[in-house]
Amino acid sequence: MTPDDKTPPTGHRRTAADSRAAADTALLEAFGGVRGMVDTTVPGLVFVLLYTIKRDIHLAAIAALGLTVLLGLARLVRKETLKHAFSGVFGVAFGAIFAMMSGDAKNFYLPGMLYTLGLAVAYILSAIFRFPLIGVLLGPMLKENLSWRTRNPGRFRAYTRSTWAWGLILLAKSAVLFPLYWWGDATQLGWVKVALGIPPFLLCVYLTWIFLAKAPPPIDVIAELEAEEKAERERERTKAEADKIADPLLSEWTGQIVSEARTESADRQPPRH
Repeated sequence: MTPDDKTPPTGHRRTAADSRAAADTALLEAFGGVRGMVDTTVPGLVFVLLYTIKRDIHLAAIAALGLTVLLGLARLVRKETLKHAFSGVFGVAFGAIFAMMSGDAKNFYLPGMLYTLGLAVAYILSAIFRFPLIGVLLGPMLKENLSWRTRNPGRFRAYTRSTWAWGLILLAKSAVLFPLYWWGDATQLGWVKVALGIPPFLLCVYLTWIFLAKAPPPIDVIAELEAEEKAERERERTKAEADKIADPLLSEWTGQIVSEARTESADRQPPRH
């Protein structure tokens, strides 16, 4: 174990068990969990299934978009986060519009493919420039913010490796899908895209979990700030109490000096005749 892999010597840190539990929760929340996978996979499955059976782009696109809207409304009724639902609605909506306007069913998948490719490039570039996106994403959820960049080298490396994993896996996924978009037919592209929806995602999450499980626990900068504020309030309270005690004593001491000075001054005056 290198010195960087040890728990850093300063700051508030969680136990290994707490860190792993927080990381698991953050991973599920950040990437949508099982519900997020359903929201992003099922509409594409419905589209390719209906198109394979009916060969009707409009019917397949409208059905996929309608299902996405229903999934978003279900999240709204359950008061769940809508960020993943909104991304799914917009992605399916753009795909449906492109497919219906162009008359090419393959264009239903183009916005999602471009998004995946752009995300892969963003992950890789962020890792190259030493600002890994996985750390930027998970840091606030784990209450460490960006402290891992300067104060926790072990976690910096873990976030960098995780970001590389996401970037390369998504890039490999794009390398499979784009040739099918150019040279395959819509049915082939649709079924392959559905097949590549969940497994790469699970692999990315698993590798991220492995890297973070082996990393030092996060530095809880929120707890540090709260502790500093509490200590500052305690110092102010102690000072105020000390001032309350010192003021009467100071007044008494000052009065005694003044009285003694007046007495001494009176004694020095010559007697009047």
